[in-house]
Amino acid sequence: MQPPPALEALPFAGLLASLALFPMLAPRFWHRRLGAIAAAWSAALLVLLALEAGPTAAFAEAWHAILVEYLPFISLLLALYAAAGGILIQGGPGGTPASNTGWLAAGTLLAGVVGTTGAAMVLIRPLLRANAHRARKIPIVIAFILLVGNGGGVLSPLGDPPLYIGFLEGVPFFWPTVHLAWPLAVFAFPMLLGFYLLDRREAALAPPPAPRQKLRLRGWRNVALIGLVNAAVLAQEAWHPGAIRLLGQEIAGERLAASLLFLALAGLASMITPLAVREANLFEWAPIVEIIKLFPAIFITITPVLSLLAATSKGPLAPGITFWASGFVAGFLDNAPTYLIFFRQAGGAGLPPEDVLRAISAGAVLFGGLTYIGNAPNMMIRAIAAHRGVRMPGFFGYIGRAGIALVPALGLVWVVFFR
Repeated sequence: MQPPPALEALPFAGLLASLALFPMLAPRFWHRRLGAIAAAWSAALLVLLALEAGPTAAFAEAWHAILVEYLPFISLLLALYAAAGGILIQGGPGGTPASNTGWLAAGTLLAGVVGTTGAAMVLIRPLLRANAHRARKIPIVIAFILLVGNGGGVLSPLGDPPLYIGFLEGVPFFWPTVHLAWPLAVFAFPMLLGFYLLDRREAALAPPPAPRQKLRLRGWRNVALIGLVNAAVLAQEAWHPGAIRLLGQEIAGERLAASLLFLALAGLASMITPLAVREANLFEWAPIVEIIKLFPAIFITITPVLSLLAATSKGPLAPGITFWASGFVAGFLDNAPTYLIFFRQAGGAGLPPEDVLRAISAGAVLFGGLTYIGNAPNMMIRAIAAHRGVRMPGFFGYIGRAGIALVPALGLVWVVFFR
């Protein structure tokens, strides 16, 4: 079978260019027309496929991407987002360097259980409230993005979209926990230490914080829903009822059942969460709606890119090169499709070699905070901080600040595990 022409990879490149440039150059237009822009790039590819192989083949390609790739991905993310949005933490850290650092450390671990999106939604607001007395909160928010919004997600398929895609591709559920816990520790420890030293200096220039309030949690029913989500993900490894054919496309029965359950749990979470809790959390559907609109186009247009990579691949790259390459692509584009590209390039029809898979997983997740567009929670955290009065840096200003924090930690991970 001949590889598809490079022309068919252009819609994916155009989509990623739109994702990188429009939020910076025309943010209002992007947020109003995101769905239309994404649909236009999908349509461009489908027209090319229809001209080459016919409308039936083009539909089959798109339907496979939606049913097999997109539905399991978005249903899990939606369930975690809706459930976590109904968990309210009152009180929290005391606004001191020690308590802020402890909050970041706890959030990093929590992200592996409820996902980076869920952990970010639950923990960023108490952290900002505790530090309301500070004039400079930008370092706190950037550290939160790097650790809670990204790094902590490396511990499980629930933590970050790339690892859930890996789980759907056959990576065992606890593989990230076993193989990536030490890279996370090597990544997080120097970053937490550096943050503590910087925050101690910032605290010396700020007025004393308000008295620490007792830590309370509302929304235990939503915590239980997250537990059900975890159980459903784990069940997919043990229950295999066989494939189900829908409109000519097969999907594993356990994957379809889990996706439908996730959608049901998301709906249940939206119904049982008290309005007062959502208002206290300043909960908005906009961040997840943006992902819902964008990712069908990503999964549809990425197919020719994957085919080209498979056709031209000469085997997996060395782990060290893979770590930096997958990381930089993930940081400047989006980590979920980046993971899938490198995963397929290295593994072909099966799993990549273990050391290469470790490098891909660590790179795609740990570099996700390099830019605002590297991972879904980044823009959400930025928006929440801005709503609370934090004057966050622009696109390139953020890259400079995040890079200063990331490069030493990532370099240490590379030296210890991938050199």
